[in-house]
Amino acid sequence: MSFTKFVETGRVAKCAVGKYKGRLVCIVNVIDQNRVLIDGPTSGVPRQQYAVNHLHLTKFRVRFPHTARTRLVRDALVKFDIKKKFAETRWHERAAAKYKRFNMTDFDRFKLRLARRERNRVVSAQYKKMKKVVVSNGMLFGKPRKGTKPLPSKREKKPEDAKKKKKVRPAKKGAAAAPAKKK
Repeated sequence: MSFTKFVETGRVAKCAVGKYKGRLVCIVNVIDQNRVLIDGPTSGVPRQQYAVNHLHLTKFRVRFPHTARTRLVRDALVKFDIKKKFAETRWHERAAAKYKRFNMTDFDRFKLRLARRERNRVVSAQYKKMKKVVVSNGMLFGKPRKGTKPLPSKREKKPEDAKKKKKVRPAKKGAAAAPAKKK
């Protein structure tokens, strides 16, 4: 798969450093290979030059003319509905979760610890039940091979008489009987 996130006019990006960190902006013009002109009228970022290595490029690109005015950029972003589209991405979900974790109080961390402990108890109990069934079926390492029987239950004891009796094969026609083994 080829690279698709180019630094180009109309590319939506997220500021990574500085006063406007985390805000969505749009690249309006490429100044040189290290700097671009950005504008973020919907997120409150004024038009300014910004270092390319301080931007995180998104997969979204909005169409507007080269070096368009702020009003045109705003109209294009609103028409494209960039906030809604970005809110549906995994990137936004992870950022929101990170923000929640960062702003947790001690009591919130305590409640989270108790909730995780309870969840792990439930998951472990269910896992043990499922493992017990799988072991009793003989399916611990995948499906048993064709023709094999499931493993016997550990609690099931074999009768003593079955161990002592040996199966004797009948002699084939025309073959001499094999001599009996001495004990």
